[in-house]
Order: sequence, then structure tokens, then C-alpha cells
Amino acid sequence: MRDVTPGLSIGQVAERTGLSVHALRFYEREGILIDPVRRGPGGRRVYGEGDVEWLTLCIVLRASGMPLPDIRRYTEFVRQGTGNEEERLALLRLHRERVMAQIDGLSRCMDLINHKVGVYEDLLDQGAAGHPCSAPPS
Repeated sequence: MRDVTPGLSIGQVAERTGLSVHALRFYEREGILIDPVRRGPGGRRVYGEGDVEWLTLCIVLRASGMPLPDIRRYTEFVRQGTGNEEERLALLRLHRERVMAQIDGLSRCMDLINHKVGVYEDLLDQGAAGHPCSAPPS
């Protein structure tokens, strides 16, 4: 995944990915990056475009609820190269099922919230909200 373009500093990668410098160091310690981070003069971290692309994928996986051990496992599969595509696919399919279950749950929540918004909009449209004897629905 490495490229030959000039490297990026940890601050530049943080800015491009939205991760903090602390989070980037954490991901490095946790073995989430495909390749070890190169070091430039003075020992400063030097990232490449491939690192940014990989981190972007990891950010999406994490934001969708994939646990860090699963991201680490997926990273290890990719690091090993070809020959483990079935394992990668199984891991991603399992995660997809979890995400779809989350979406279904959120959809049910949204249905209830939309219903309650409609109840209050109807109540306010009827002018009943200001009436002293009317109690708002729960």
C-alpha cells in the first residue's frame, strides 16, 4: 500500500482523516495500520497516501460499530496478502449483518419519533396546546 509520493506528517494525516494525533498513535500501537509507520529525520512519523486511504476505511468500519479486535483481525488478513479472501469476506458479512440490525432498530426508533412529532404537530395545529384543560399526550 505504500507509495513514492512525499510523506505526510502526523498532523497532516490527523487533519485529513479527522482523527486526533492521539488516536493515530493509538491505531499504530494497536496494529491497525497495514505497514509500520515510516520515520523521517529526527524520528518523526511519515505517512503515505495509502495510510490515509486505509485509515479512512478503518474510520468507516469503526463508525459503523466494528469492534477494534475485528478491525485488527481484518488488518492482519490484508497484511498477509492473498489467500484469505474467504476469511475477509466472512468478517465483513458478519459486520454487515450487525449494521443492518442497527439500521432496522434505528428505523423502528425513527417511526416512533415521527409518530410523536405528528401527534404534537396535530395538537398544536388544533390549538389545544394552550388550553388549560388539555393535557399533552405522553
